[in-house]
Amino acid sequence: MAKATKKQALGRGLSALLKDPDNDIKSAGDKGADKVVGNIVELELEAIEVNPHQPRTSFNEDTLQELASSIKELGVIQPITVRKIEFNKFQLVSGERRYRASKLVGLKTIPAYIRIANDQESLEMALVENIQRQDLDPIEIALSYRRLIEEIQLTQEEMSNRVGKNRSTIANYLRLLKLDPIIQTGMRDGFISMGHGRALITLEDTSDQLEVYEKIIADSLSVRETEALVRKLQNTGQTPSTLKAQIPAFAKKQVKNFQIILM
Repeated sequence: MAKATKKQALGRGLSALLKDPDNDIKSAGDKGADKVVGNIVELELEAIEVNPHQPRTSFNEDTLQELASSIKELGVIQPITVRKIEFNKFQLVSGERRYRASKLVGLKTIPAYIRIANDQESLEMALVENIQRQDLDPIEIALSYRRLIEEIQLTQEEMSNRVGKNRSTIANYLRLLKLDPIIQTGMRDGFISMGHGRALITLEDTSDQLEVYEKIIADSLSVRETEALVRKLQNTGQTPSTLKAQIPAFAKKQVKNFQIILM
């Protein structure tokens, strides 16, 4: 705790340096930059703006309130990361939930790491940081990968090195974006998993994908059951609507239980 307090005190001292117009830091080579860039600095929340290119667009209000309660009790444990855009003006690179939660509880300042980065570097840092999160849905990850390829112009090999993922893993996520938007929305809302999506993508006809998707929801099909259904369609050349209706696995178990009771 003493170490954290010492860093915060140092941060408050460095924040004063940033408010001196005669020593405005515009690049990593400027005087005083070595004292600020890479260190934890206490920044005023009002001096920080949200990144308009932030890859994450939705924030769960309940978990945000929980984080706000934690910050109210313990403070901001992990500093946010910002980039300097002009005198005493900064833009978020990562940590928007901490930033929003801090504003909710009425904090005036927040500990932050300052980076010197251009628009492209800032976007790349935000996208890579977003991908590393544990609570993202597969489509959100896939969209971040696509933005890295299209806007940052990274190859899959370069992206693999940046995010620490195999190229095959990245390719599997990107393939999900070929699914019908309705199915993508279902995956984002948690109705189906990435495993279901990978099985559906092997169906070339979008209408077939949608019919199987509806069957997954209606019959609570597992990933294995979905894969078996897709293989059957591909091997027989049938369409989902021509397949004989099957009793879902959970219903079969109940039928057996009723038979035992009746006996």
